[in-house]
Amino acid sequence: MMEPMRGTLLTDLYQLTMLQSYVDHGMTETAVFELFVRKLPGPRGFLVAAGLEQALQFLEALQLSPEEHDWLAASGRFSRELLDCLAGLRFTGDVHAMPEGTVFFADEPILRVTAPLPQAQLVESRLINLLHYQTLIASKAVRCVLVAPDRTLVDFGLRRAHGAEAGLLAARASYLAGFAGTATVLADMQFGIPSFGTMAHSYIEAHDVEEAAFAHFARSCPENVVLLIDTYDTEAAAHKVVELAPGLREEGIGIRSVRIDSGDLVAHAKQVRAILDAGGLREVGIFSSGSLDEYALRELLDAGAPIDGFGIGTHLDTSNDAPYLDCAYKLEEYAGRARRKRSENKATWPGRKQVYRQYDAGGRMQRDILTREGDVQEGQPLLQPVMQDGRRLHSPESLKTLRTRSAKELERLPAHLRQLRSEPAYPVMIADALKALAGEVDERLEVMN
Repeated sequence: MMEPMRGTLLTDLYQLTMLQSYVDHGMTETAVFELFVRKLPGPRGFLVAAGLEQALQFLEALQLSPEEHDWLAASGRFSRELLDCLAGLRFTGDVHAMPEGTVFFADEPILRVTAPLPQAQLVESRLINLLHYQTLIASKAVRCVLVAPDRTLVDFGLRRAHGAEAGLLAARASYLAGFAGTATVLADMQFGIPSFGTMAHSYIEAHDVEEAAFAHFARSCPENVVLLIDTYDTEAAAHKVVELAPGLREEGIGIRSVRIDSGDLVAHAKQVRAILDAGGLREVGIFSSGSLDEYALRELLDAGAPIDGFGIGTHLDTSNDAPYLDCAYKLEEYAGRARRKRSENKATWPGRKQVYRQYDAGGRMQRDILTREGDVQEGQPLLQPVMQDGRRLHSPESLKTLRTRSAKELERLPAHLRQLRSEPAYPVMIADALKALAGEVDERLEVMN
């Protein structure tokens, strides 16, 4: 059986019904589609582009499997001509994109696809699916990084993620945004993301004596001794760790940290820190988890909680305060003519576009200018060519490179956006050239319709 996540038919039916009509009427000229976010979710003042690597992998591998082709033929919905076209399907177009880790704002295209109309249309659903999710998670994770830049942050969200692919890609997106690693082992194997793990409460409960659980784990995993101490009585367990440490030290085993997963984390962390310090374990860190997000991190750190690292799970992998982005992938040009949607509250800017970013004297982001391609403005152009004639122009960027870019982008953010504020909105100016093109398209539409 074919792996579902690699299937070309992981798409919406209307992509195929439109393809049928395009083929019937010979509409196969070059089309330009752009993917953007219409508006930022209320809590977000900016977003971080992520998922381009998986999008390019999808385009490179685009083809209909024999099983998919047979299923479409058996469905009776599509003509032999369309089935023949799909049998030889490959992506042969060009792609421009913002590099992963780039900060962006509403209405700014992060991906442009230029290809024969049937190809460019067919890939819409999966491209949105891939870019939307990782961008969503990276944009959530980076807020945690802004709040706790000097703390160890680890993705703990696999078990609450909306499916296997989501859990895996959340690990990638959060690492790209600056997390130290993930609890998801496959992300370590597939992407080289450092994996972190301790123990569950069930491990402690399986032992009759809590001290025995600690000792057994330390001897079985001597290189990563992180002890979960809140199964019964957090402070009592901290005292047990102090009592256990000298014997383990004689065996050459050091305790790296203790983990607290419940209760009043500020109070527990302060009391545990005092117990560890009094017992000569100043080098032992405190790691916390349990329903955390950027807001909880800010409260904990503002309260002076002596916590060295955090596991961020459910609230990260579901982006609970902003669980979706208003993404769109819209036709901006077909057969050499600029196009635009004029639907109420959903109008788009026409034509191939570019985003120029301008910086102040201190290197902070000052404003962006959205304009039509070819209208050169001052600043840094953000959309870059990444694929031509269906082939990549460059080797895949390493996650290290993406993390470095993301970190530099955070350094360049205006001060208020570094503090989880969405107001005042970052200025994105619409260039006169783009406004003029929109006027030309509107005049043409009025004449023809």
